[in-house]
Amino acid sequence: MNNHLLMEGAVMAGRPRGVEDAVILRATADVIGRVGPVGLTLAAVAQEVGLVPGTLMQRFGSKRGLLLALAEQSAKDAEAMPGRVRQEHESALEALAALIVEPMASMATPETFANHLAFLCIDLTDPQFRRHALAIHQAQGRAIEALLTEALLTGELRTGTDVTALARSVQAITSGAGLVWALDRQGTLAQRLRQELAHALAPHLPPRHGHDLEES
Repeated sequence: MNNHLLMEGAVMAGRPRGVEDAVILRATADVIGRVGPVGLTLAAVAQEVGLVPGTLMQRFGSKRGLLLALAEQSAKDAEAMPGRVRQEHESALEALAALIVEPMASMATPETFANHLAFLCIDLTDPQFRRHALAIHQAQGRAIEALLTEALLTGELRTGTDVTALARSVQAITSGAGLVWALDRQGTLAQRLRQELAHALAPHLPPRHGHDLEES
């Protein structure tokens, strides 16, 4: 979730050229990481991408509209991500580690994690936001189970592993790992996520896999 791109000096009729919605939404996520959803303003996001606030008002209607657009895009990204990470990694379990770690890459500090967690609190209490958050959760759950199923078929997991139950455990354990890390602040979030994933998978791995996931 990064920022940048072209400067635009004035509001134009229709959709201004030069800054795509995807760039604006990535910038929105960056601003949330710094100040949280309550502190976010259209002016701050506009400054991030070199627009004027009125342009964002014209495109998204309001701060709420901008945040809903980010939530919707995040759900779309969650659907697309499993296919991409599988292509980028040799094994299903390597792809699983990437699936767990990469979405959290922007949360490099406990403060950033806390600000994104505040956005999750909106997801839990607002039905419109919750719909997108649930879609992300369900897409991730399906992807985890699919990768574990592939790992079972290719011998990365022990024969007889209950991949449905393991998928639920992996999702629950790695979801909670960020909160614990933000409290004890030991290592990086990526390291913690890999450690917890490795611990969850360890009883189901053939001996040759050892600590591969934790060290990769």
